[in-house]
Amino acid sequence: MTPALTALLCLGLSVGARTQVQAGTLPKPTIWAEPGSVIPQGTSVTIWCRGSLEAQEYRLYKKGNSETWDRQKPLEPGDKAKFSIRYMTDVYAGRYLCSYRSPTGWSEPSDPLELVVTGLHSKPSLIATPSPVVTSGGNVTLQCGSWVGFDRFILMKEGERQTSWTRDSQPAPSGGSQAMFPVGPVTPSLRWTFRCYGCYSNTPQVWSLPSDPLELVVSGVSGKPSLLSQQGPVVTSGQSLTLQCRSDVGYDRFALSKEGAGDPPRRLGRQPHAGLSGANFDLDPVRPSHGGRYTCYGGQNLSSEWSAPSDPLDILVAGQLPYKPSLSVQPGPTVTSGENVTLLCQLWSSVDTFLLSKEGAADPPLRLRSKHRAGQHQAEFSMSPVTSAHGGTYRCYGLVSTSPYVLSQPSDPLELLVNGSHWYLYVLIGVSVAFVLLLGLLGLLLVRHRRRGKGRKPGAADPEPKDRGLQDSSSSAAADQEESLYAAVQDTQPEEGVELDHRQNARDEDPQGLTRAQAATSHAPSDVTYAQLNRLTLRRETSASPPSQPGKPPAEPNVYAALALR
Repeated sequence: MTPALTALLCLGLSVGARTQVQAGTLPKPTIWAEPGSVIPQGTSVTIWCRGSLEAQEYRLYKKGNSETWDRQKPLEPGDKAKFSIRYMTDVYAGRYLCSYRSPTGWSEPSDPLELVVTGLHSKPSLIATPSPVVTSGGNVTLQCGSWVGFDRFILMKEGERQTSWTRDSQPAPSGGSQAMFPVGPVTPSLRWTFRCYGCYSNTPQVWSLPSDPLELVVSGVSGKPSLLSQQGPVVTSGQSLTLQCRSDVGYDRFALSKEGAGDPPRRLGRQPHAGLSGANFDLDPVRPSHGGRYTCYGGQNLSSEWSAPSDPLDILVAGQLPYKPSLSVQPGPTVTSGENVTLLCQLWSSVDTFLLSKEGAADPPLRLRSKHRAGQHQAEFSMSPVTSAHGGTYRCYGLVSTSPYVLSQPSDPLELLVNGSHWYLYVLIGVSVAFVLLLGLLGLLLVRHRRRGKGRKPGAADPEPKDRGLQDSSSSAAADQEESLYAAVQDTQPEEGVELDHRQNARDEDPQGLTRAQAATSHAPSDVTYAQLNRLTLRRETSASPPSQPGKPPAEPNVYAALALR
């Protein structure tokens, strides 16, 4: 080899090595898709490739194709290019790479982008076991299944960063295929909304339609709401049913969950009701599948956390089993308050449990295990002692343990009448009346006692012993005249303190005095006034006039009366 050839060979090797080093220093491009890498069939998608400002050309490669899929000039400012797919089909599904060329050479290829098309197969189902309601920090298992024999199932978590998990399918116990995805621990700081897809192993980028979304309810410790049924816990197929979730906490949204269903909870916004926040969940018309145990939750719009669950409410669907029990009562349908009453529910068919329901009651029905006696299945519901609250219309049902929320036909209604349930009211009324009368009597006695006390002359003192005989005789005479004494007074102006009673006929115990008064009345009716002295004491201030002689009219007594109230 000549020296010149050797020099040229060394120069070529040196240039080639330098070119490779320069190419290796170019930034690795990045590739992504908008609006995402999982695209429904028939929609558009844009693939972006970003490299260097020195890029002069961008190329897109699809794995499995030996030729370049597409090439584009860079967009201003020159560091990226876009590749558009206007109508997404399974032809465009696959893995893509991109690279760019600069003055120093070609960059290395980007990481692969997996572009998926959805909607080419029927959608699977997604449920949570044991329940879509999970306490904060708890775990749950999501089950994706389908009657179509998919080879794989994909679970995707919605959000800003779509996270996905892929599992090989397993045969489902009821047929078809399924895959189980454990999820957790869940926290209220994130939204936990999922969908799943199915695909075949030979076309891993061609997926089915998405399942219905499933959002987990992360329950917390805030105040639990209450849940009740307007129609009561026992309903019949075809009727309307409304479940009311209420709370005195100002929740903005409410969720209703059915135990064991696995379906996502039903959600409703706030519906103010009588000062409470709440929501009405309509489940009409009722179907046998509506039977079950329900709970509800409240939540705030600004938080992903839900409240503590309400107390459970059992909804029982009657009329789904072909047999009808009988209902009887001992000692009879009409009883007296305080008696012992037994309601007997009987059925010839075999059942596990009997239920006794009272019409209009919001409380759950009474339950008793079935007992086999005399060829029949029966249960005895005792009410001891019976009160007015037990009165009403009753029905009983039978059920089997394999379908605890599906009941038999109802028995014929039985009306229980409780007499004498208000006897305590009459006793209470009698005691109240007696108490009022006693108070009235005490009041009258008190008033009479006070009047007697006011009737005594204030400051009166007992007379001296030496005048007691004279005082006693004067008091006796005054007492005799006190009962009915009418005085003819010449002066028509009475003294202060005397109550005048103008009467046409004056009465006096002295017949002669009565005659004299009548005569005076007939001669000078305008000059004489009769005064009735009531409760007065008359004291003579002058000596008595001499007694009149027989046959002569008595002289007019000159009497001055000092009147004083007793």
